[in-house]
Amino acid sequence: MLRSHTCGELRLDHVDTKATLCGWVDGYRDHGGGIFIDLRDRYGLTQICCGPPDSSTELIERAKKLRAEDVIRVTGSIQPRPKDQDNPKLATGHIELRATQLEILNKSKVPPFTPGQSDQPGEDLRLKHRYLDLRRDEMQKTLLLRSRVIKTMRDYFEEHDFIDVETPILGRSTPEGARDYLVPSRVHRGSFYALPQSPQLYKQILMVAGLDRYVQVARCFRDEDLRADRQPEFTQLDMEMSFVDADDIIGMIDGLMLRLAKDLTGIDLQLPLPRMTYDEAMERFGHDAPDLRFGMEIVDCTDLAAEAEFRVFQQPATTGGAVRGINAKGAAPKYSRRQIDELTDYVKHDFGAKGLAWFRMEEDGSLWSPISKNFDAALLKKFAERMAAESGDLMLFIADSWEVSCKALYGLRKRLGAELKLYDPKHMHFSWVVEFPMFEHDDEEDRWVAMHHPFTAPRDQDLAMLETEPKKCRAKAYDLVINGSEAGGGTVRIHDSATQQVVFKLLGIDEQTSKERFGFLLDALQYGAPPHAGIALGIDRVVMLFGGLESIRDCIAFPKTQRATDLMTEAPGEVDRKQLDELNIRVVPLSEK
Repeated sequence: MLRSHTCGELRLDHVDTKATLCGWVDGYRDHGGGIFIDLRDRYGLTQICCGPPDSSTELIERAKKLRAEDVIRVTGSIQPRPKDQDNPKLATGHIELRATQLEILNKSKVPPFTPGQSDQPGEDLRLKHRYLDLRRDEMQKTLLLRSRVIKTMRDYFEEHDFIDVETPILGRSTPEGARDYLVPSRVHRGSFYALPQSPQLYKQILMVAGLDRYVQVARCFRDEDLRADRQPEFTQLDMEMSFVDADDIIGMIDGLMLRLAKDLTGIDLQLPLPRMTYDEAMERFGHDAPDLRFGMEIVDCTDLAAEAEFRVFQQPATTGGAVRGINAKGAAPKYSRRQIDELTDYVKHDFGAKGLAWFRMEEDGSLWSPISKNFDAALLKKFAERMAAESGDLMLFIADSWEVSCKALYGLRKRLGAELKLYDPKHMHFSWVVEFPMFEHDDEEDRWVAMHHPFTAPRDQDLAMLETEPKKCRAKAYDLVINGSEAGGGTVRIHDSATQQVVFKLLGIDEQTSKERFGFLLDALQYGAPPHAGIALGIDRVVMLFGGLESIRDCIAFPKTQRATDLMTEAPGEVDRKQLDELNIRVVPLSEK
């Protein structure tokens, strides 16, 4: 070893002992009589003193040539700092190493930014020089958190008799879900592998094979449009169990969340975690992953709006639409007319709403708004009572289709919750959303698509409606929600080939296509497939939520941008013509397209 200790290890107990440290120059101060260096590694920071009588003139001159991010090896005696120079903010802040030897292991170019600077540059520059960004204390703590999360998950499932099985990365493309990343085969010309969007089919086969309890930290890939909490390649905790129902899977993950919350944050969760149905989540919060750290629930006023002479309310209320609102308690004095106009633009541009109606509760108990003259006093009183309005409250309404009211009010609620500081960002709330619809209708293609995936089992009581009323059919599906983000999703699987074929048919997958793409699964289901169920948790997202991070890119060592590019390696990139020839591939120029 080039070093005897790390830069976060030395204490007063080590005084008068000899130590050798290696690391990066984090800070540099020339006090005339001596040079003081803050030496950093991932374990911490230690002050190095290069000055008489411990350091030679040659050593001091060498130290004067050091600059930020130079890599050095330094040996010396551990001594207490002068009392007026203690730094209680550092674990090593009561000692310093008085250098007797100093070796420059590598000089650094002038970096575009330094890990310790308070004003960090934009994300693009940090991703371009990710090796510098990863030296930041915040980034290293996040990667340590990620490592702890994965270790805790592995330990937990090992304690519950799960078998860790690796599934293939090179598989075949399926016609459902997001776009696949395709890999051309050199041996089988004109044929392609697909990178896995999940190990879904393989883990179901493992249940048919009798492994009973499977788990994997799986790498997955999806070629989809990106957001702050999405990446083209991601890691998930994937698990499957045989001879279980939805409650068994939920209970298993409840126990995992209990362990993670206790180990990582000290929170004692109360089990079982709360549950609500999909319909209830949409009614109360407008979204299937509601943030339950604060209230401000959606209130349906469609029936009252139907009584109004105000056409903006009456028209959707009487033609199958909805008039729904939220009450921002005490927010009226905090939002100017200009700010309310900004909220109006927000729901129009981001969610396609026709507009935003608002009222404030006055001290005399009346509702006031530029549109209040369109309502009689008795009806306004009903609105106030329905919204549980009090003096100073600001009520915001969306009069539109049901879908638009859900999206717009969900967005408003999320924005106001943050702006009004209605919750402690450090607080965590865990819950389940269950009983999702089996299908949702794609109006553009005029067909049904699976809400989760095509292998999801319908609820027993809805099985009879599967072919006749698919819209009403509910799934044995369940999503884990943490702080308003979907942290994981799972389902009970279809374990008989006949039902699976019915679902394929509803999704527009004909018999020939189903045999071509899923024949191995359909065959396996006919050879004694047990009832089975499972779930996948997004590890990147779980780390983001436990770490209180804004972007999923902050908890991945080498993430992609929102355009799916790696700024450091400049991937994706062009390849040699020879490689394309071997794969029988020709790249068509844009002009030919």
